[in-house]
Amino acid sequence: MPSAPERRPNILMVLTDDHAAHAIGAYGSVVNTTPHLDEIASRGWVMEDCFCTNSICTPSRASILTGTHSHMNGVTTLSTPMDPSLPTFVSRLQEEGYRTGIVGKWHLGEGPDHEPRGFDRWEILHDQGEYFDPVFRTASGDVQREGYTTDLITDIALDWIQDWESDAAGEPWCLLVHHKAPHRPWHPDDAHRGLYADPIPLPGTFYDDYATRGAAAHRAAMRIADHLTLEDVKQYPPEGLSYEELAVWKYQRYMQDYLECVASIDDNVGRLTKALDQKGLFDDTLYTYASDQGFFLGDHGWFDKRFMYDESIRMPLILSYPAQLPQGRRSQRMVTNVDLARTFLDAAGVEPDPGMQGESFFAPLRDDLPPQEDPAFYYRYWENDDGIHGALAHYGIRTYRYKLIRFYNDGLGLPGTRPHLFPPYWELYDLEKDPEELDNVADDPAFAQVRAELEERLRVEQAAVGDQPYHPEVGADGRPARLTSPIHHRR
Repeated sequence: MPSAPERRPNILMVLTDDHAAHAIGAYGSVVNTTPHLDEIASRGWVMEDCFCTNSICTPSRASILTGTHSHMNGVTTLSTPMDPSLPTFVSRLQEEGYRTGIVGKWHLGEGPDHEPRGFDRWEILHDQGEYFDPVFRTASGDVQREGYTTDLITDIALDWIQDWESDAAGEPWCLLVHHKAPHRPWHPDDAHRGLYADPIPLPGTFYDDYATRGAAAHRAAMRIADHLTLEDVKQYPPEGLSYEELAVWKYQRYMQDYLECVASIDDNVGRLTKALDQKGLFDDTLYTYASDQGFFLGDHGWFDKRFMYDESIRMPLILSYPAQLPQGRRSQRMVTNVDLARTFLDAAGVEPDPGMQGESFFAPLRDDLPPQEDPAFYYRYWENDDGIHGALAHYGIRTYRYKLIRFYNDGLGLPGTRPHLFPPYWELYDLEKDPEELDNVADDPAFAQVRAELEERLRVEQAAVGDQPYHPEVGADGRPARLTSPIHHRR
């Protein structure tokens, strides 16, 4: 059992939706500034290699709460709600005497059968929620609040902290502050509208032609030039633009709104930090900022997420807890959203539910240990060929050096698939030589041994987490073979 600290920390987790790490100053952003997020980083840790294991909102949120992969908690797509009876790190904290609350985006199911459990207080948005004048669901019914949603969520969070500290000072609390922003369609508030103007720098891969990639990249409906709508850019483009000029014009409109939504988040994070400082709570609070996944900000010509490419799967994760953790540090330890539940519980000295997967990284940060020698994690995107974005289902493995991806849909009626004409195929990237993932070397003879080793390691990782998708090798009956014997493995 984890050893309980002398004073159990408060746990404050700010979670945003689709905030790319490369739109945060502490991660080296060249498109915006985030002084309040950077302050938390300066007083704590920046996790440089934090990744999600299924880059889409609902599944990632379920993995964060339950500490399990999508196939274990059952939340594989946007349309698969979470069973609220599943144990979460919040329910375990509540059982051990924490006061618990969540405000903002839930997105794990609608209606009485999917209300949050394990929370003493909850006030959550309907579905995705709105940017202005949102309706919140509460245990006693719907409540509409007037104002900008990012501000309102922070207002509620500050009120709860004040109540808890006044009612029972010294008793620990866990509060999840889950913002809608900066989710599509990116509506900034008046205070930040107009903050950014042309020219916002284009990413180096903006004109990627996907020359070495398979069908998935070519057919995905996420291209800025083709698939951002009038609702997204909010004005008609000038007449007479070429295709390339239209792409740049849409990129500028998209990024201005996106970054202005991020600026509001940053200011509201500053409000939370100021409140913790004023109440003398900052040092004894495990204060975490994260997003449920990454996001393409014109990288490869795209917006959105879903793919196993780094801009999509890299989560920003900044955390501070001065009473226990060194300050002003950066970690290259590879962690995932599945690791968060055990990490929060470890910091609180609370035993995790035995079904939780992942590993706590609290002690390695506290003791300032070096990163792992050769880590890897398993990724799987299930929501195959949806009617809006058209991304194909795939799974894969990422190490520090390499990334191997299998676009596995073969029309056999597997979970998360529907038949189509695209056969399965591999992609392999040497991240040391090709960090922007432009050169797929899966069929390069020079990488044959690397690919074989990664395929075997992928099978090991799949078995380790208990996922058994069809294996690409074809059996005697012409159908892909399944793994049959589990291999026990620890990262």
